Amino acid sequence: MKKFINKFLINHSLIYKLFLYVITVVLVTYLFPKGGQFKYEFQKGKPWQYDNYYAPFDFAIQKTTDEIEVEKQQISKSSKQFFRYNEEIALNVKETVSEKVTAILSNGVLSNKLKSDLEEKASNIVQTIYEFGYLEPASEQKIQDNSIAVLQGNKIQEIQPTKLFKSSQILTFLNAEIGKQPLTQEENAILNVIYEAVKPNVGFDENFTQKVLQENLNRISYTKGMVAEKERIIFKGDIVEGEKFNILNSIKNEFESQVWSKSNYYWIVAGYAILVALAFLMLLLFLRKYRLDIFENTTKVTFLFFNITLVVLLLTIIVKYDAKYVYVAPIVILPLVLKAFFDARLGLITHVLTVLLLGFIVPNSFQFIFLQIIAGIVTILTISELYKRANLFISVLQITFVYCLTYFAFSIIQEGNAQNLDWEIFIHFALNGAATLFVLPLIYIFEKLFGLISDESLKELSNTNSKLLRALAENAPGTFQHSLQVANLAEAAANEIHANSMLVRTGALYHDIGKMLNPMYFTENQSTGVNPHDELTPKDSSQIIINHIINGVELAKRNHIPDRIIDFIRTHHGTSLVYYFYKKEEEISGGAVDESLFQYPGPIPFSKETAILMMCDAVEAASKSIKEPSGKAFDNLVEKIVNKQMEDGQFMNADITFKELQTIKKVLKKKLKNIYHLRIEYPE
Repeated sequence: MKKFINKFLINHSLIYKLFLYVITVVLVTYLFPKGGQFKYEFQKGKPWQYDNYYAPFDFAIQKTTDEIEVEKQQISKSSKQFFRYNEEIALNVKETVSEKVTAILSNGVLSNKLKSDLEEKASNIVQTIYEFGYLEPASEQKIQDNSIAVLQGNKIQEIQPTKLFKSSQILTFLNAEIGKQPLTQEENAILNVIYEAVKPNVGFDENFTQKVLQENLNRISYTKGMVAEKERIIFKGDIVEGEKFNILNSIKNEFESQVWSKSNYYWIVAGYAILVALAFLMLLLFLRKYRLDIFENTTKVTFLFFNITLVVLLLTIIVKYDAKYVYVAPIVILPLVLKAFFDARLGLITHVLTVLLLGFIVPNSFQFIFLQIIAGIVTILTISELYKRANLFISVLQITFVYCLTYFAFSIIQEGNAQNLDWEIFIHFALNGAATLFVLPLIYIFEKLFGLISDESLKELSNTNSKLLRALAENAPGTFQHSLQVANLAEAAANEIHANSMLVRTGALYHDIGKMLNPMYFTENQSTGVNPHDELTPKDSSQIIINHIINGVELAKRNHIPDRIIDFIRTHHGTSLVYYFYKKEEEISGGAVDESLFQYPGPIPFSKETAILMMCDAVEAASKSIKEPSGKAFDNLVEKIVNKQMEDGQFMNADITFKELQTIKKVLKKKLKNIYHLRIEYPE
C-alpha cells in the first residue's frame, strides 16, 4: 500500500492530466448532437463529386424554409378574423328602448294607432341595428378582408363588414328611419332614447382568431413528396441545385435527426469519443513537444481544456435554441485569451482544433469551419499588445470585416449572384464583434480564477508607483535606477527580436527587489564611500549577494507577484558565479576554491525573455565600471559578457537562436553608446 501511495504521489501530475483528459472527452462527447452524420459534403451550385447516389431508405422530401415561410404567410393572410356577437347587450337595449318608448307615448295625446306605429317603428330600428350587430369602435381597424366571421352562440356566420353598424352611422340611420321633417315632440324623444340606448355588441375576438390561425399553421405539411428506397437521387458530376439540392438536404436532415437507437447508440458514441479524444490528444502532444512548461503545469492545462469545453458548450446552447444564431457566438475570444496568457502559436492550434470539433455541432459545417479558421488567423495576426484598447477595437473591426467578406464570397458561390444575401447574418457578425470586446473583463476573471497573468496585468505591475517598486526606490535608489536602465535595454532588445517586451520590462523592474533588504551591500547604493564588505570574508559577502535572489522571491510571493515575474528574479543570474568574491577567495586561500559556495542557485533562463534580462542585467552593471567610455569599449564589453554566458551554458534551455543573440548584442551596443554619449564642454 505504501509503495502504491508513493507511486501515486510521484506521478500525481500525470494522473491528474489523464483524469482531466478523460473527463473532458466524456463531457464534450455528451454535448454533441444525438444523431448520425451524413457522410457526404455538398454545396449548392457545385458538382456532386461522389459516385451516383441512391436512396438508402424511404424518406420524405422536406420543404425549404422559404417555401414554408411563404405558405405560412398565405395562411396568415387568408385566415378569417373572428368577431363575437354579444346577445345579452342586444336584449338589454331592446328592453330599455321598449320601456322608455312606452313611457313617452303614455304621457302623450296621440291616438292608439299612432302610438302602436311608433312603438313598432322603434322596435324595428333597434332590430335592424342588432340584426348583424353594432361594431365596437376599437375593433373597426381589425377588419382587413371583405368577409369576416361572427360568433353568435354556437354558430359562426360569415358576413360582409358593411352590414355591421359603426358609431359614425347610427345617427344618420336613425334620421333616415324616422323619415320626415320636422319631427314631432314624441318622435324626437324616441329618437333620443334609441340613440342613447344602443351600445356596441360586436367585438374582435383576438384569442379565438389566433387559436384558429395556429391550428391552420399546425396543419402545414413540412414535406412535399416521397423518395423510395434505391431510387436515384443524383448522378456523379451533376450540379447540386434546385430539387436535387432539396432532396439531398432532406436525406441529410433525416440522417442527423435520427434518434440513437439501442443498436447503434454505443457505436455512434464510440465514434464521437474517438474523434474528440484525438483532438485533445493532438493538443497535449503539441504541448509536450513545443510548450513543455505549459504541459507540466496542471493549472495551465486545466485552463486550456476548460476554455475549449466552454466554447463547445456555448455553441451547443445556441444551436439548440436556434441554429441561425451560430455566428453571433464570439469564437475568436478563444485565441485572443490564449494569446494573452501564452503565445500566438498555441492560441492558433487550439482554435483550429476547437473549430474542427464544432463542425459536428453546427449546420453547414464546411462554411462555418472555413469562416472561423480565417477569423482566428486574422485575430492572431492583427492583435498585438492587447492592453492597448485601440488595438483591440481596430482588430475587432478587421475580424468583423473578414467575416462579412468571407460570407459574401460563400453566398455568391452558392447562389450565383449577390441578390439573395441574407443581410441578417451581417448583423450577427456585428454582434459577434461587439461580444468579442468582452475579452478584457474575461481575461481579468481568468486571472483571478487560475492565477495567470496577461499583458493588462503586466501593464499595472510595471507602474513604478506600485507599492513594491516605490519601496525599492526609497530603500535602494541605486538599484531602482539600475532596474530602470535594465528595463529600457531589455524592452528594446525584446522588440527587436519580437519577444514579449511588456513581460521582459516588468520582469526587469522587479528582478533585483531582494536587494532592498540589505541595500548597502550592493555598490550602486553605497553613497558614503563605506563598503560593509570590507568587514566580511569573501564567502560571507558572496552569500549576502546570492541571498538577494532568495529574498527577492520571498518578497515577491508575499506581495502576490505572479510566478511569470518571479521567474525573472530566479533566473537573471542563472548558475553563474559571484565572480569578484570568488577571485578574491582564490587570492586569499592561494589554492582551489569550492565553486558551489560562490554560485547562484539558478535555474538558468528558460525563455527568450529571461535570457534577454540576464544579458541586459550583466551588461548594464558592467558598463558602470568602464572608466573611459568609448564605442569600442562598449562593443568589447557586450561581446565578452554575452559570449561568456553562452560558454557557461546559460542559454541552453532558452528558446533563442544565434541570430537573435547577435541582434540583441547590436541593440545593447547601440543603447550603451546612446546612454554614455559624450557632450561638448560648455564655456564658463
